[in-house]
Amino acid sequence: MHIEPFRISVPDEEIDGLRQRLRQTRWAPAGPYDPWQQGVDSGWLREFVQYWADGFDWRAAEHRLNLQPQFVAQVDAQRVHFAHRRGVGPKPYPLVITHGWPGSFFEFYALLDQLCDPAAFGAQPEDAFDVVVPSLPGFAFSQAPTKPGTSAFQVADLWVSLMRGLGYDRFGAQGGDLGAGVSIALALRHPQNVDGVHLNFLPGSYEPSRDAGQAPLTQDEQDFLRTKEQWAALEGGYAHMHSTKPETLAYSLNDSPVGLAAWIAEKFRAWSDCDGQIEQAFSRDELLTNISLYWHTQSMGSAIRMYWENRLQPMRFAAGQRVSPPVGFARFPKEISQPPRSWLERTFNVVQWTDMPRGGHFAAMEEPALLAAEIRKFFRPLRR
Repeated sequence: MHIEPFRISVPDEEIDGLRQRLRQTRWAPAGPYDPWQQGVDSGWLREFVQYWADGFDWRAAEHRLNLQPQFVAQVDAQRVHFAHRRGVGPKPYPLVITHGWPGSFFEFYALLDQLCDPAAFGAQPEDAFDVVVPSLPGFAFSQAPTKPGTSAFQVADLWVSLMRGLGYDRFGAQGGDLGAGVSIALALRHPQNVDGVHLNFLPGSYEPSRDAGQAPLTQDEQDFLRTKEQWAALEGGYAHMHSTKPETLAYSLNDSPVGLAAWIAEKFRAWSDCDGQIEQAFSRDELLTNISLYWHTQSMGSAIRMYWENRLQPMRFAAGQRVSPPVGFARFPKEISQPPRSWLERTFNVVQWTDMPRGGHFAAMEEPALLAAEIRKFFRPLRR
């Protein structure tokens, strides 16, 4: 596997072109409804975009991004971008962490500090990890798939090749959102390589087998499925669009930075533990670093196509099928999905389950210390 060091360096003309587009925005008229009732609030978005155009320092963000060691590799004919940080401890344990949408590899920058150098945060150096954070195919600096069929399952195969190429024959996996699906697929398809999986999200397409030999649904499971269906009807329009007509949406999001910012920021507000005040959970610079990564790499269209692929290859399990490596789950209170433990135990060997005190969908950004403690605890007995 050929690996090269990588540094982010966006041309000046690209940055200037973005600012020009932002200043020439043709704003949609605001409707007669309460702020955020029908989507992104116009007043908030105008201020946010003005800061993006005149206050946000991409070069400072770029410098921060480049503080983490980054690389690109040719993995099974696929160009993969990844951060790879070595742990500070007697025997760091290898861990691959996978992001989702609308996040990016940047989601885990604060978490990397906690996991790679635990002693710096009052934890034990024996709990250090070597962490690999790849960009999903078609996200940021990873090449978009050149042929159909790249779902969470194929990404899992790619990650095994990447980790082997880095010298890790056995390792752990962690993820939320789309990354949870990839992590589950790793455990399902490659149990000989994956010691265990820690999750902070359950993929929406997950469905255990419901053969005659299984116990009937509990009341908690019925309530969860009902709530999940209601959420999809009221809040899941984005996912339906991504999974059915991603190409139509891609033209708009690739051409309009304001449209891109609205599409992403609305989810960071709705899915986080912020009490409706997005900047209680994320700074404007953090939000814009993530949004700018999509803009400068023109990757939103290729990123949302993964929803199409996952719809065609859903995470449904056949009768008697189980995932053998142990699973840990951190259930954050403001996460968009709140499955009961029994729903996971129908398929997974759940050995650690924690109801977290605070945090939402973007746990690695919102509560990196809490998530890191859970990850350390889960993998402690699995280290080899």
